[in-house]
Amino acid sequence: LTILIREKGSLKAFMCVTGTVSEEEAIARARRWEGLDGQDYACRVTCPKPFRWDEDGKLTASWGIADSLPQPMLHVVVYDFGVKWNILRSLRRLGMAVTVVPARTPAEAVLQMKPDGVVFSNGPADPAALTYAVEAARSLVGRIPLLGICLGHQLFGLALGARTYRLKFGHHGCNHPVKDLATGAVEITSQNHNFAVDPATLPADDVEVTHLNLNDGTVEGLRHRRKPMFSVQYHPEAAPGPHDASHLFIRFRNMMAGE
Repeated sequence: LTILIREKGSLKAFMCVTGTVSEEEAIARARRWEGLDGQDYACRVTCPKPFRWDEDGKLTASWGIADSLPQPMLHVVVYDFGVKWNILRSLRRLGMAVTVVPARTPAEAVLQMKPDGVVFSNGPADPAALTYAVEAARSLVGRIPLLGICLGHQLFGLALGARTYRLKFGHHGCNHPVKDLATGAVEITSQNHNFAVDPATLPADDVEVTHLNLNDGTVEGLRHRRKPMFSVQYHPEAAPGPHDASHLFIRFRNMMAGE
């Protein structure tokens, strides 16, 4: 099995308890799966309507003591493509009021909420299939500070004119070494994605690659050279070390505050 995956890359599969499904049926079910390419799974998992997340702080504060949280001084809107709660917690802990919106929310509707910044979250999808999200990101570039995480990073790449592609081997796990090209520091990151941004298609005059994966050289971070936006392919809210990538949320907060 290891040799097959090494040669062929990620494959469709069907897992079952021995004797419950015939070999023929298992193969047929695996082949019937629609796969990942061209699929918008984000629309299946997004929230149905906008909502303010954890206003009383009970889901965020250590030991459930809401008084330990800073008072919200900034307002961030988070596009929910399958957002992880720890992203929301990380923002709330830094003194932000967090509004979560459905994946298909138009950019103008988000701006009417008067946020100080917008986050494009992680989620399960082929980024190229989320044309509505790419358009929203493109519309927001330069108008408000932006942060993209995982799928959000790929959507930013598309919005800025790049292409995305399917990895032969997706990145899954909590021990992926990523190099910050500005500082030379290496972060051990948590990742869970099957697509990546093609660096050869990025507009070099506008976009800078900021992070690279040390295992396979794939793009792990981007920033716009003149506008307030950056993104990372990995999950800063789920760093294997206690603080490995949490500084990115602080960087975003400072960007929102104009610091």
